[in-house]
Amino acid sequence: MSEPSTQPPAASSASAPNQDLIRAEGLSKYYGDFTAIKDISFSVPQGSVTAFLGPNGAGKSTTMKILTGFLAPSAGRALIAGFDMDTHRIEASQLMGYLPENGPLYPDMTPASYLRFTGEVRGLGGGKLQDALDQVAASCRIEEVWHKPIRKLSKGFRQRVGLAQAILHQPKVLILDEPTSGLDPNQIQLVRELVRTLAKDKTILLSTHILQEVEAMADRVILVSEGRLVFQGTPKELAGTRTIEERFRELTKGVAA
Repeated sequence: MSEPSTQPPAASSASAPNQDLIRAEGLSKYYGDFTAIKDISFSVPQGSVTAFLGPNGAGKSTTMKILTGFLAPSAGRALIAGFDMDTHRIEASQLMGYLPENGPLYPDMTPASYLRFTGEVRGLGGGKLQDALDQVAASCRIEEVWHKPIRKLSKGFRQRVGLAQAILHQPKVLILDEPTSGLDPNQIQLVRELVRTLAKDKTILLSTHILQEVEAMADRVILVSEGRLVFQGTPKELAGTRTIEERFRELTKGVAA
């Protein structure tokens, strides 16, 4: 592994306008004879909210886990703000927040104790940690359950606590895996509002199979099917002269092309 003080060339310009803060370069993942994803390459530019679309089993979660360092690719590489997740994982993780699908929480802790623990793990302390806690409590609207055991919270509140841990350290990059899955319409609307607010100063990759999320939140779209990239562009380019749903079904073999 490279020395911590050594940075790849792209990392030195992480704050430069229009830099691709998330990059997948030829990512593949094999489990024996099974191919989860094959040769996936895409980029997410700074300031973008990009929807990562695909039907269930298309390879979205596998790709997200590789991007966040939870899985090693069989081939290719993942970069966050110019840092290769294979050789500079710690540096990349410091710039990234991650909300996994059904993210694990400690049910016997409260949001207050859980987020304080998360902040300390992230290296926050003293007044800086308290300021961060106050900020995420307000922005994620969890003040009313701040001292309530997580096991007693609704799925919507648990999702907001998970989002709070992802943004506690003010990351440049935010990766969200199915953030509205299983939520009711009111909870979905709240999460959408939170994502729109966060998008003002973060680069966001949002994995989903819910097409309404594209029109509600995204300015770019990445579409995978059967472990392969089938589209990358804007929602308007995806739809063309049809609807996004029609094009989704066509590109993922839901209907004949």
